[in-house]
Amino acid sequence: MDFLKAPPRGLLRQRGYGSKDAFGNPVSAGLGGDRFELPAFANPAEFVRSHFSPGTYEDNGKRVKFDKGTTTIAFKYKNGIIVAVDSRASQGPYVGSQTVEKVIPINDRLLGTMAGGAADCLFWQRNLGMQARIYELKNKEPISVAAASKLLANNMAYYRGMGLSMGTMVTGWDKSQGFELYYVDNDATRLRATEEQPFFAVGSGGTYAYGILDTEYKWDMTTEEAVKLGRKAIYHATYRDAYSGGMNNVYVVTKEGWEKLEPKDVYELHEIYGNGKQ
Repeated sequence: MDFLKAPPRGLLRQRGYGSKDAFGNPVSAGLGGDRFELPAFANPAEFVRSHFSPGTYEDNGKRVKFDKGTTTIAFKYKNGIIVAVDSRASQGPYVGSQTVEKVIPINDRLLGTMAGGAADCLFWQRNLGMQARIYELKNKEPISVAAASKLLANNMAYYRGMGLSMGTMVTGWDKSQGFELYYVDNDATRLRATEEQPFFAVGSGGTYAYGILDTEYKWDMTTEEAVKLGRKAIYHATYRDAYSGGMNNVYVVTKEGWEKLEPKDVYELHEIYGNGKQ
């Protein structure tokens, strides 16, 4: 399956021995004939802090500014978990795409979401898919949601301060804990959804989505009601947040695995939920 394949441009490259940059600093470390690419800076974390803005409202004179926008939500209910996302990729006022898949399958029972830098989210969740598959081959059983989210958090802890931009959720079902939902970001923050806080909303439109979830969420919803709530939360986020939009994709997670529902254009949802209709 595609999401379990190694990325075509991995960390390993064929390099000559003793490669150096223009300042005489080594830029690769060897493992036999293959060599790992290393940043051409003595302190990569300091370079990132001094040249790149983290995407906050103040750029502090940084040369490159990360202007991100998205809305992703996930919540637990009595029959499973709902994951709902928009599909707009933006960089500040520029809309690069309206058809981005922001839910990334990890395996047939686990899903991850994308918020922040698309490349970072896609790479590390594909990497998590490979780790999950290796775990399954070694232990003859699927990895748990908690263990998968911990592997991702460990990777983020190792690369903390290196300029990654990622706010993701890892969710699914396993036989040990049942339905589980975790939030993991590029600072290695790892939060578990509980009875008191059964949902997360990540991205620039998350504040608006939380307003709907806080008001209308109920644990004992039917699947139809839960899907409706997920779509409504995403619609209101896209209506108020200029950096969210496009299509609304909804996934339903059950004990049998996950299922993707038919995408809905947010313009269609406006006819249903706009102006306080529902």
